Amino acid sequence: MPFVRIDTLRAGPERLAALGRAVHDALVETIGIPPDDRFQVLVDHDGATSTLRYDDYLGVHRDDSIAYVAITLRSGRPPARKQALYRRIAELAQAYAGTEPRNVFVVLTENGPADWSLGEGRAQYLGTLRA
Repeated sequence: MPFVRIDTLRAGPERLAALGRAVHDALVETIGIPPDDRFQVLVDHDGATSTLRYDDYLGVHRDDSIAYVAITLRSGRPPARKQALYRRIAELAQAYAGTEPRNVFVVLTENGPADWSLGEGRAQYLGTLRA
């Protein structure tokens, strides 16, 4: 069960929703999460009361179309699957939302079964193998 947060700058509701779909579809395709396993926080910053900061780190030129994608998920995926995920998110973000791949910044945070409570005050993943 990934938990996804996407932050954009003046993207508008349609583009932000399209980015959410892009990330979800990429997770389903590359990581194998169930299609109904969607938990996302989508935030569009207005640039005045809240904003995003970025530079051209590692030679990647970014602009105000940047989308920060933070994904928290259980550990255990090999690097090749993570790379496939990053690539697919960038492809679908461009196809669905018109966001250039250079503006798709993704970070994964991994944790273990005891680090999740899906409601009811329980750690449902303790003792299970579900993602």
